[in-house]
Amino acid sequence: MSRLLLAAFGLAALSAALLATSPLRAQGVLVAPHAVFMDHRIRSGSLTLYNPGEEPAEISVSTFYGYPVTDSTGEYILRTVDTPDSTQPSAAGWIEAFPKRMVLAPKQRQTVRLLARPPAGLADGEYWARVVVAAKGGTIPVSGSPDSAGVRVGIRLEVRTVLPLQYRKGPTSTTVRLSDLEARPSGDSLAVRMHLERSGNAAFLGMARGALADSTGRTVASFNRPIAVYYDVAPRLMAALPPGGLHPGRYRLKVEVAAERQDIPPEVLVRSAPVRDSVEVRIP
Repeated sequence: MSRLLLAAFGLAALSAALLATSPLRAQGVLVAPHAVFMDHRIRSGSLTLYNPGEEPAEISVSTFYGYPVTDSTGEYILRTVDTPDSTQPSAAGWIEAFPKRMVLAPKQRQTVRLLARPPAGLADGEYWARVVVAAKGGTIPVSGSPDSAGVRVGIRLEVRTVLPLQYRKGPTSTTVRLSDLEARPSGDSLAVRMHLERSGNAAFLGMARGALADSTGRTVASFNRPIAVYYDVAPRLMAALPPGGLHPGRYRLKVEVAAERQDIPPEVLVRSAPVRDSVEVRIP
């Protein structure tokens, strides 16, 4: 059975909204790195947790199987599978965290070891999991006066950080095919849709870059967004338009998708040749 959840950045936004309500009493922990890459030769990794709050935080670390997809609007969401079968590249069932539970004092750091116990005869390729770091901190009081017994009511919050984990054995490769490129103005932005189809035995992690040029070749709008392709996706990317929008005429949008990321060490990226496409954009 599969379920659709907010993607990692959506969870982060939700956490930020909760923390903004009471930043000292409902503080999550800081987690580094933001993605885990494990190799079959070493079979281990680590996370560093830090409690920046003023109260102790109860921490639990767990894993599940999930990967990003796009919905009908082009937004990224996270598809989770409760019981992945043997055809799915899940590592969630054989990744263990040590310790799994702990209490972090204010300003305290803790290293969590991630150990892999893959099944015998594991085929070459990349296997995926999501690591969940759940932090329970203080309480946010519910507005209202205490009753006659002096009882006060509060809400105890749990802030979850969800991280991708990639486990690799043997040679890995990935490529992506770009098609169905289209663009149209949407408010003060240019909405760009495309279809990305992955091949190979590893996820494609990279950047999608686009530039919209007028008839003189001058760039009037652009975007540069990180992108992940585990299976086929059709993301909707936005490029801010100049004040006043676009003048009537013909424009050319050029897009490149490349296996490059500034937030991921180059040595753990699975390289592939960049793909490019372009489309004419007409403004009546």
